[in-house]
Amino acid sequence: MNNFNITKMKTKVLLTLALSAVLTLTSFGQEKEKRLGFEFSGGPSLATREIYNSKLEKGFGFEGIFHYRFFQHTGVYAGWGWNRFSGKSPFSGSNTDFEETGYVIGLQFKHPVDGLLSSYYLRAGFLYNHIEVENNNGEIIGDTGHGPGFQFAAGVDIPLGSKWSLIPGVKYNAISGTTDIEEVPFSMDYHYLSVRIGFLRHF
Repeated sequence: MNNFNITKMKTKVLLTLALSAVLTLTSFGQEKEKRLGFEFSGGPSLATREIYNSKLEKGFGFEGIFHYRFFQHTGVYAGWGWNRFSGKSPFSGSNTDFEETGYVIGLQFKHPVDGLLSSYYLRAGFLYNHIEVENNNGEIIGDTGHGPGFQFAAGVDIPLGSKWSLIPGVKYNAISGTTDIEEVPFSMDYHYLSVRIGFLRHF
């Protein structure tokens, strides 16, 4: 075997070893990326629809959700949330609270922003929530029972080290239901836009 063939063979072996090393390191790096996380967020809400010609005041809510990433940029999220609005009652004329509580499950797409350490995210989710109506004495006078709704959200993931991220964003929730108040049926469209600031803990 001449020197040229020996050199050619050595080159192939070195290239194979180098490629194997790169693939191993890449796989190791991907395994080290965190797939699971828990996010807690809260902030003000603004109703986008009136309830029986009653304009609702600015509200507030919070949400706790778990994340699991099963592809490089795609994952699922699921959790529980609460939101409340107050306004003049369309039923009695006094102050009334409308509280939405329940569950959410959906898909999330997250992608890095070119040139930055942060990422943007988009979410679309299914809600299984209910709306409680409370009078000015704190008594529940109506409950729609749990029913389906939907959620859209978008925001930014800003890393705060290897385990934490700051998560500012906006979300839109929409849910409708029917409840009896003083033996009179009422249909409710509970739609609102919310600004949220939260923290994500990676595991």
